[in-house]
Amino acid sequence: MSNQYLDPNLKVFSLNSNLNLAQEIAKSIGVELGKCSVTRFSDGEIQINIEESIRGCDVFVIQSTSAPVNEHIMELLIMIDALKRASAKTINIVMPYYGYARQDRKARAREPITAKLVANLLETAGATRVITLDLHAPQIQGFFDILIDHLMGVPILADYFKAKNLQDIIIVSPDHGGVVRARKMADRLKAPIAIIDKRRPRPNVAEVMNIVGNIEGKTAILIDDIIDTAGTITLAANALVENGAAEVYACCTHPVLSGPAIERIRNSRIKELVVTNTIALSEDKKIDKIVELSVAPLIGEAIIRVHEEQSVSTLFD
Repeated sequence: MSNQYLDPNLKVFSLNSNLNLAQEIAKSIGVELGKCSVTRFSDGEIQINIEESIRGCDVFVIQSTSAPVNEHIMELLIMIDALKRASAKTINIVMPYYGYARQDRKARAREPITAKLVANLLETAGATRVITLDLHAPQIQGFFDILIDHLMGVPILADYFKAKNLQDIIIVSPDHGGVVRARKMADRLKAPIAIIDKRRPRPNVAEVMNIVGNIEGKTAILIDDIIDTAGTITLAANALVENGAAEVYACCTHPVLSGPAIERIRNSRIKELVVTNTIALSEDKKIDKIVELSVAPLIGEAIIRVHEEQSVSTLFD
């Protein structure tokens, strides 16, 4: 391997959630993925076996906690315990997508704050650091008492659109909560922003109300952190076209794309949906409208900087 990373004390392992991304990250660093096996006992219990010595090493474990989220979290917790008992020097969790991040506060009485519970589980298991991308709520960083590096997907998405040389663009936030993200994208593309003011009567049901900003005749780029059932983003796209936008693109960091999402996107006014590979897309989700960008170079650079005790903060921008 031409760009081989020579320090034997850096080890990168992957669990089952996103093996392709893990292989890309390992390749970008110049290391081979560590040898481990994840199997099941006949009753469904997870068994993990680390098949090489990691004593005194900085170990990085790549695992997005995407669907099936509970399986992937449990794999990760068991892996952390195995690494701790095998005398790893540091156990660094690379979690491109942080599951349960939308349960970050008590919105109603008697609700759990599951994003905090997941943070507690990772710490208690023995993790020493977490590297993640675009947390749904940035304040989740405060749920951890261990080190956390919060990387951003906006630069990767913005670079893609910059290369397309689209004319007369406007960046659109599909709700008030995403305005900061839309502003970051707009700053990079030197474009104005608009906001869709929507009311959500119940979970996963969005109702578009009105558009704040002038979108007449413009090329609109919708940006969100997560697209789940795609109800919000497709309603937003349709509303933009009905209110005079020339065409609509959409982008997000985390393509959860559950339930009716693919059908909605296929039938929507969205010309192109640009996503990153923080979550592995199954073959049935790889439709013509979806463009996938890789976060592997960004994460690979973060891993090297953490291992070499260099500044990671420059990557946050």
